Amino acid sequence: MDSLPIGDYALLSDCRSAALVSRDGSVDWLCFPRFDGPSVFCRLLDPAGGRFAIRPAAEFQASRRYLDQTMVLETTFTTTGGTAVLTDALAVGRNERGHDLGTRSPSMLLRRLACTTGEIEVEVSYAPRPEYGLIHPILVPVPGGLAARGGANRLLLSTPVSFRVDGAAATARFRLAAGQAALFALGHEQMADRPRAPWTAAEITDRLEDTAEGWRSWSAIHQNYEGPWRDLVAHSGRVLQALTFAPTGAIVAAPTTSLPETVGGERNWDYRYTWVRDASLTMEALWVAACPDEANKFFAFLADAAASQLQRGADLQIMFGIGGERDLSERELPHLAGWRGSRPVRVGNGAWTQRQLDVYGELLGAAQRLVDQLGELDPATRQFLARAADTAAARWREKDQGIWEIRGEPRDFLYSKLMCWVALDRAIALAGHLGAEDRVSDWASARDQIRAAILEQGWNERAGAFTQAFGREDLDASNLMLAITGFLPADDPRMKATIDATAQRLTDPRGLVYRYLAGDGLAGTEGHLPGLHVLAGPRAGPRG
Repeated sequence: MDSLPIGDYALLSDCRSAALVSRDGSVDWLCFPRFDGPSVFCRLLDPAGGRFAIRPAAEFQASRRYLDQTMVLETTFTTTGGTAVLTDALAVGRNERGHDLGTRSPSMLLRRLACTTGEIEVEVSYAPRPEYGLIHPILVPVPGGLAARGGANRLLLSTPVSFRVDGAAATARFRLAAGQAALFALGHEQMADRPRAPWTAAEITDRLEDTAEGWRSWSAIHQNYEGPWRDLVAHSGRVLQALTFAPTGAIVAAPTTSLPETVGGERNWDYRYTWVRDASLTMEALWVAACPDEANKFFAFLADAAASQLQRGADLQIMFGIGGERDLSERELPHLAGWRGSRPVRVGNGAWTQRQLDVYGELLGAAQRLVDQLGELDPATRQFLARAADTAAARWREKDQGIWEIRGEPRDFLYSKLMCWVALDRAIALAGHLGAEDRVSDWASARDQIRAAILEQGWNERAGAFTQAFGREDLDASNLMLAITGFLPADDPRMKATIDATAQRLTDPRGLVYRYLAGDGLAGTEGHLPGLHVLAGPRAGPRG
């Protein structure tokens, strides 16, 4: 496990929770019943964290793909004796199609191993470890499967396969010939729920097919992109949808916690929440990749989650739980070793208390880009977006922690000022949709003040570039957004100088770009951005 690259894991999703499956058929991460719930398997973060592995007993080669237009994973194992195909999915609700995908997902992992040629010997290892590995459940064979009890939840593994139980782990070994298959369905339920009956092989097969059809129906009505790399763009759109919590429309920044910036480092954060910034940028990406008809639901979620914050003069909270929760207090899990020994493992994220003024720009930028999808806004959402612009106009002079969520003293980050300018620029364009025409004059005045401040205080003669914060000489890759947002033309001499300085002083020999190299109060360094061409948006996942 320690030697397996993160890139060798594939994502499963039911638009409520997520699993990661290794190339050799091991589910090493799974959270039920929500993305941010305690894990059932977390071998990704500790060798003893639990897993569910299905693979050939003999040496094999593996290849993988997602079934066309779905998030249903197919892994083909080839041995000297035969070939088998492992199909994995998180089940969506029966007959859920299109916009309803994931709204009633049953918290069920589906797995089918089918021998297609020859004969193959199979080994299965099942070791659930609920609550981030704290619980070693009691495993009890029952008719049609294997029950696991312990803690606040129950697990039921439906399968005709017989297991040998050894404490809190179970193993099985059997042979399959061409045309034969073994099926498994791992279900999760609360202790207070009525126990469900094991699923039959026919039911598991039916739900695998139904889940694939659900994803195809979503793809059919959302993915209209025509252009270069169409297949990759379409798959990216499905991945973004897979990171969406269907009941509320919230979008998680990533399905995992505590994967480190550098091996052995401490920059290990929990990403399973909705950052206003990241989710807004995701909606803009879906505008390209998937024609997001769910945009209205997302903005309504934010308006509900942030209800009363802006009205009572508070900052817009930068992130929320996927159910709209505000308190995301951070804690450490000292019993977990961390990925390749990268401690601490964290749950929750202390950045929820930070001030980050750029969020107003990303929020209103996404609203302006998606105005056609938003349609008629409800009064609460109109009021929320207008107040976001008002807050940007009132707060832009103040210091904050910036886009990279630096855990140190607040600064006058240039990017934060820029995105306040964006917030006002886009709000002016949206004024008619927001019923806020009377505010345009004040918004325009504040926008002009921000522009003058950035041009005067953001440019540093000694650095020969726009810098990370007013009065400092450190560079920051986010300043390339000055051109992308339309604040300055790309051929402006100061913009060209900033691009050149970034290429010379923030880029490594491979052409990867550091976010910044300035000290931020934590050991180690921040990661790269993969190339200048991706800087139309900030990082793929938020930093702590």
